[in-house]
Amino acid sequence: MKHKASPRRRIAVAASILLFAASNAWAQVDEARAKKIAGGSCFLCHGERGESTSEVFPRLAGQHAEYVAKQLAAFQNGQRKSSTMASMVTKLTPDEMLALGRHYEKMSLPREEAKDPQLAAMGRYIYFSGNKFSGVPACASCHGAAAEGTASLPRLATQFSGYIHNQLKSFNKRERTNDNAVMHSVAEKMTELEMAAVAEYVSSK
Repeated sequence: MKHKASPRRRIAVAASILLFAASNAWAQVDEARAKKIAGGSCFLCHGERGESTSEVFPRLAGQHAEYVAKQLAAFQNGQRKSSTMASMVTKLTPDEMLALGRHYEKMSLPREEAKDPQLAAMGRYIYFSGNKFSGVPACASCHGAAAEGTASLPRLATQFSGYIHNQLKSFNKRERTNDNAVMHSVAEKMTELEMAAVAEYVSSK
């Protein structure tokens, strides 16, 4: 014998269905808005599929949505310096920033072999073991064994080695002023060779 659901239960189920439908509708709106923004501004530098058109510009495909949104907000409020990006993000809302992040997070790039295997081998050692003689810690302790990062830390795998190298140099010189609580103290201990090596290694992950 089947029992009829109570009125309270039926109301709760109906509310859940309506909430899911509304959430799905908003997600579709956000996705459409993100595609429009990406197609109007972002693709010129970052590529149609987040693959980037130059090592000067980061690859966004597969990057964590929250991290992308955080960087866009930093460009907007001036914590991260870039005259180009500042003008691009001026009118973006927090919701649009997160929608853009989710748009690129769904994309992916194929893994590429290191262009300089010997340099990458050195980078692998530093990434997992650091340099006990200079005090450089292992990168993997924060960025993970697969260089996938977290919602608050960037995904380094498949990123351009040249871009990563430039960011490490910016942290080394204290020119990059966001995400710097740890990175300034790490990068300032790294040599040019160590920075290039780590960048070469993680780009091939």
